[in-house]
Amino acid sequence: MRVFRSSLLLAGLLAVSQPLAAQTDDGSWMVRVRALSLTAANKSDAIPSLSVAADKITVSDKIFPEIDISYFFTKRIAAELVLTYPQKHDVELNDTKIGTFYQLPPTLLAQYHFLPTGVIRPYVGAGVNFTLITKDEISVTGVGPLTLSDASVGAAGQVGVDVRVRPGQFLNLDVKKVMIGSDVKAGGNKVSQVHVDPWLISVGYGVRF
Repeated sequence: MRVFRSSLLLAGLLAVSQPLAAQTDDGSWMVRVRALSLTAANKSDAIPSLSVAADKITVSDKIFPEIDISYFFTKRIAAELVLTYPQKHDVELNDTKIGTFYQLPPTLLAQYHFLPTGVIRPYVGAGVNFTLITKDEISVTGVGPLTLSDASVGAAGQVGVDVRVRPGQFLNLDVKKVMIGSDVKAGGNKVSQVHVDPWLISVGYGVRF
């Protein structure tokens, strides 16, 4: 009789645990849509020939949408690819606009998720950013056109958290630091280097399947 009762109890526990397991069993893929705020560090070399002091070449901050795709190799280990469309930025010299350029900054990160089955799921990530710089239309009076490097490759780091609001759906808060830089050339000669190195703060919604 005791064995029979134990069997019934085990069967009952299994019956109850199955729906719970179905609710917490997440798929390998996750897609998030985020609103992102970019704040540039705006560090630049001085240009003695133009009497320009350090940090006087600046790039405009910006808010724009992004989408990221993650794949979970295990419950704790994932890879994330962050994508958006080309973003237009103003360039200023001594607080005066001197032109614009476009940048496309895909970023690939490896992540570690600390609490992969919790309601609150913090994570950290590290990886690489590859930024394409195009359509640079920059000119300084008395100097002429300035050009930027075509691409930038730099490190990227992140901290973030997913908050489970229902099975397979999450609110997301994410903060990244990305190293982006470019040479500034006049007549083919390097005259300065700009370190955009932005902070990227984003909020969004994700679906895991």
